[in-house]
Amino acid sequence: MRFLIAGCLVSCLLAACGGGSGDAGGANNGSSGAGGPASGGPTLSGVPVSAAALFTQPHAWTRDVTALPASARSPAIIGALNTLGGWGAGSMRIDFSISLLFADAGTPRRSITAAPGGYCFGGPDCDTVPLQMPIPANGNAEGSSNYLCDTANNDCHVLVVETSSKKLYELYNATETGTAFTALGAFVWDLTKQYPDSLRGDQCTSADAAGLPMSALLATSDEVANGEIPHALRFILPNARMKKQVYVRPATHAGGPSSVNADAPPYGVRFRLKANFDETPFNASERIVLRAMKKYGMILSDGGNIALTFADDRLSANKWARLGIDSGSFSSVAVSDFEVVDLGAEIALTFNCVRNP
Repeated sequence: MRFLIAGCLVSCLLAACGGGSGDAGGANNGSSGAGGPASGGPTLSGVPVSAAALFTQPHAWTRDVTALPASARSPAIIGALNTLGGWGAGSMRIDFSISLLFADAGTPRRSITAAPGGYCFGGPDCDTVPLQMPIPANGNAEGSSNYLCDTANNDCHVLVVETSSKKLYELYNATETGTAFTALGAFVWDLTKQYPDSLRGDQCTSADAAGLPMSALLATSDEVANGEIPHALRFILPNARMKKQVYVRPATHAGGPSSVNADAPPYGVRFRLKANFDETPFNASERIVLRAMKKYGMILSDGGNIALTFADDRLSANKWARLGIDSGSFSSVAVSDFEVVDLGAEIALTFNCVRNP
């Protein structure tokens, strides 16, 4: 048996909780990164690629939840999170360290093999290696300027959308060493598939602890520049502030949540910014993010200290700094400014992954 703690596949014998991508000590204040392509870039079915346009079928993260009533449990869950300490790092901050890369049929392919310490801890959650996937020459792993990554101290995610085959490849704990390219976990998503509520499989993880496709929930600078983020956002919390041993849809898994508070937020919970939240103190770009929080909400996807994860903008046409968004743009947004919506039944965490066909 194995499970994923804060974005990290670890043996279930370990009790320590990891940092996750949100634990990156400092977001880069919008100074670098690789978001989605600009208008006129790679497309899927003729639609400019953004995090929302990756999947050609509707899924939970593209659901408009504007008109849904708040859950009856919303006050209790919001109150519990405030009691437990609220957002990690003391305020809502942004981590810009994960790149969203794009490839096509001409992109060189590499063979991904198992990390030296093993692969997926023997579970069925990951796709089989060796695995051939496109690796853009100008890309990089999370937390690195290239594909050489310190896997002992970083989640080292590599996220690649292949537009020609309509596949999404997400690697966890990946690094290039000499001619080898290894990963602790590799997860392939079919961008044309209508996944069931249990996605790749119930009790199954992905490159993110919740079992969701990370790329689909990343805000990109190009989306903001185009005027809309048409999907839910990824948010994360410290493990001690999430309810132990459970998750809710759209999650299919949980990492290492440890709170015994019955009302602590569970993995997969959707927070929606209240409709009456005052946007006037924020600039035009920041308001686009706030409106996404009101329309699609935020889905709890992993464990860590930095609440929001936006795509790095190093390879994108639009830059976060030029848009006026940095790591502290939403530091004044409080937990109490949100409400819980679309809350289904809690599912007991067993770590017994059963993959869907």
